[in-house]
Amino acid sequence: MESLYLLIPLSVLLVFLIGALFWWSMHSGQFDDLEGPAHRILQDDDSANTSSSQNGEENPKTTD
Repeated sequence: MESLYLLIPLSVLLVFLIGALFWWSMHSGQFDDLEGPAHRILQDDDSANTSSSQNGEENPKTTD
């Protein structure tokens, strides 16, 4: 029974701490754009790398 006098206030404090951290993350923009970086990877322009290989130059990314 004595342990409940310690555990209940600690759990209430923990709930308020987690709520404050969630509130801060929502208002600081942490969850604004979740899909944007994933779409930017797919729309990356690789035409600069293919044009140098068509001219007969070696691709600087490949190593032997």
